[in-house]
Amino acid sequence: MKILVAEDDLNTRNGLVDVLDDEGYEVVTVEDGKQALDAFVRERPDLVCLDVMMPGATGYDVCREIRRFDADVPVIFLTAKSEEIDKVLGLELGADDYIVKPFGVKEIVARIRAVTRRAKRTASSDPDEVFEMGDIRVVPAELKAYRGKIAIDLGLRDIKILKLLYDNRGKALDRNTIFNECWGMDHMPNSRSLDQHISQLRKRVERDPKSPQIIRTVHSVGYRYEG
Repeated sequence: MKILVAEDDLNTRNGLVDVLDDEGYEVVTVEDGKQALDAFVRERPDLVCLDVMMPGATGYDVCREIRRFDADVPVIFLTAKSEEIDKVLGLELGADDYIVKPFGVKEIVARIRAVTRRAKRTASSDPDEVFEMGDIRVVPAELKAYRGKIAIDLGLRDIKILKLLYDNRGKALDRNTIFNECWGMDHMPNSRSLDQHISQLRKRVERDPKSPQIIRTVHSVGYRYEG
């Protein structure tokens, strides 16, 4: 899933890239409103994050033009606490959410996941997307897994990892394979990053993360789902 980030502040822009990349999104960044419009037409992103006040054109102007091309793509406005924002105008333009800067990692992840879930539910009509692993049911369109009635929040990369293991159940997948499939070929394989991500994912999907039944370690190789 591709996200366009239009933000003129370098630190905020880089921070968003780090957070969204870690979640498993493909991120395209621009610095001003004109670049945002050009990138939207060129890249056709699945979600757009727009700084309200930026050079070239405001976020509102960009959103207005985007809506001429696409009435449905989710749009999130980014705004500083000190800025006067016209939420009525934003809602009329079809904004899905506002995020106030500075924001915390947990907040931005939760907001992006919520908008992504809405977009995926709208776009998805395939019930076969749902799959079961052990005692959990994974629902990609909702970015969630369920253990009975208990909902477990997941990110896009979490879904990719679980689906890869599910599709290759019974097979031991080496770390490079998992990294290439779930991070992408443009990322340098990093066993520490993968192992840390798996550790955090286990805390959410395993009944006992210290004795995992869904994501099992295959020593000197990688990971496996027994099925």
